[in-house]
Amino acid sequence: MHPALWISKTGLDAQQRDIAVTSNNLANASTVGFKKSRAIFEDLLYQNINQPGGQSTQDTELPSGLMLGAGSKVVATQKNFSQGNMMTTDNSLDVSIQGPGFFEILMPDGTLSYTRNGQFTLNNQGEMVTPGAGRPLQPGIVIPDDAQSVTIAQDGEVSVKLAGEADNQVVGQINLANFINPAGLEPVGENLYRETASSGQPQNNVPGLDGMGSLIQGSLETSNVNVTEELVNMIESQRVYEMNSKVISSVDQMLGFAVQQL
Repeated sequence: MHPALWISKTGLDAQQRDIAVTSNNLANASTVGFKKSRAIFEDLLYQNINQPGGQSTQDTELPSGLMLGAGSKVVATQKNFSQGNMMTTDNSLDVSIQGPGFFEILMPDGTLSYTRNGQFTLNNQGEMVTPGAGRPLQPGIVIPDDAQSVTIAQDGEVSVKLAGEADNQVVGQINLANFINPAGLEPVGENLYRETASSGQPQNNVPGLDGMGSLIQGSLETSNVNVTEELVNMIESQRVYEMNSKVISSVDQMLGFAVQQL
């Protein structure tokens, strides 16, 4: 079998995965706190016919070798954790992170997940939870039933205004977690990430201290997906896909010509 067929086949597979990554970015262009991904490509192993630097004669060496590649593949998807735009909502339970850091979310199995989506709401017990599955924020914060207003400071202190009281009452503290390598976090859906060996262990701190981001109440961080950029990437992937398809068509014509003539 002609090696160009298999090489082009790997190119088709790689571009299909690249388009899948791009389409997921576009599908989440309106998802709060979403971070875009990019596909990482690598070339495959080479067939070493003549080694560079090998002896061509007794006194001379090959200045360059003859190495035939076997195609390409997608080896990883890398998250881009650049800051998204801020969207003002005037909802007291909406909180955005200005700078690095993640909110900690308690999962049903007792482990922690992490998110940039500060679109919180209250459950039937007054706990601050995620809006989708109702997973509680950690450390847990309970808002009293008779609270007239909720205030979340830039350093994460949560206080409420109660009827008949002049001063606000502190009900909890929102802390943030950060990682040495956020790109190593595992996305698990629901705008959540899990710690992995690649991300390193979480480093917890009060917002605004030791390089941690600060909190902004009444706003949300939008997706960092640039729709125009993703559409350009999709066009590029489509053209590369078409070129690999053209190579397969050309090799097929060459083989067909050889069969007819021989």
